Amino acid sequence: MAILGRKPVDRIPVDLWHTPEVAAALRAHFGAADDFAMWRALGLDKVVWDFMDYRMPEGDRAGAQSGAGAETAGGRTMWGVPLKGVQSGQAHYMEFGAAPLVGYDTAASLDDYPWWPEIERFDYGAAAALAARASGEFAAIGPWVSFFEIYCQLRGLDTALMDLIEDPDYVDAVLDRIEHIQTEMMRRFFARSAKHLDLVFVSDDIAGQQNLLISPAMWHRHLEPRMRRWCELIHGHGLRVFYHTDGAARPLIGPLINCGIDVLNPIQHVCPGMDTADLKREFGDRVIFHGGIDNQFALPRGTVDDVRRETRRCLETLGAGRGGYICCSCHNAQAGTPVENILAMVETVKAW
Repeated sequence: MAILGRKPVDRIPVDLWHTPEVAAALRAHFGAADDFAMWRALGLDKVVWDFMDYRMPEGDRAGAQSGAGAETAGGRTMWGVPLKGVQSGQAHYMEFGAAPLVGYDTAASLDDYPWWPEIERFDYGAAAALAARASGEFAAIGPWVSFFEIYCQLRGLDTALMDLIEDPDYVDAVLDRIEHIQTEMMRRFFARSAKHLDLVFVSDDIAGQQNLLISPAMWHRHLEPRMRRWCELIHGHGLRVFYHTDGAARPLIGPLINCGIDVLNPIQHVCPGMDTADLKREFGDRVIFHGGIDNQFALPRGTVDDVRRETRRCLETLGAGRGGYICCSCHNAQAGTPVENILAMVETVKAW
């Protein structure tokens, strides 16, 4: 909380994003009964995810985020996107199936889409309880909301990218619904739980490994005004905006900060334009960085020494001046990541 408030700290905080498999390995390592006990034993300054569940009409549940929990909801997300389980080595993922909004190709036809979420069906009670549990000991972040990621799930990535060129008015019509539903959900949740929350998770991947997924002009037309409205809403409840985009997002970092984001994640510095020292110099006085620790080589495949070097490099650049940085894995530590590598990351931060 001191870092978020730009206050002096004795050390940089350290967080961890992890898959369920990694959480299980860490619980076993520490003999911890649950994730809260594991985070305490690991010594994390955990930012606890508080993502909103959704009660499906038939009584099952779906996750409001991209697939979380939806394997128990008849195989669909709350937006109606079908899911399928995929086993990849030690990891189990829920992948998206056929895009359900394909076929609803005009603004008028959107009224006929049967899966638009209903505001009343979000599980505000469970999310409020988790926020209250985390409050005081850890930072709490929630709910998970998104514009472009949800659009791509509904239309399929290839169709979504073509829509931006061929029918921008249709894109706006879909995004209007995506924005309205989540805005009303947030208003209800904040009225109940803002006092226990610290951050709101806006996840909207706009970049890939080498470049942006959409042009800056498209982002400015379709996403910038919506981001400004959400930042105003979130700040109006005394909360901070935690913005997530993977990849080579450098051309839009400045505009995102101008919209009002407070924290930028995950700082995938292996991508072009994402050098940590350069980002700190250009944006370090305007945004808090979260993430940074390479999750493509160092954490899953590197040695303990590799992880220590990687962590120190991020601390020296993103954390220069002992401020403006929350050290964390660059996205989820994946199944099979050695426990000793995670311990090395945490220990290096604590000793720095």
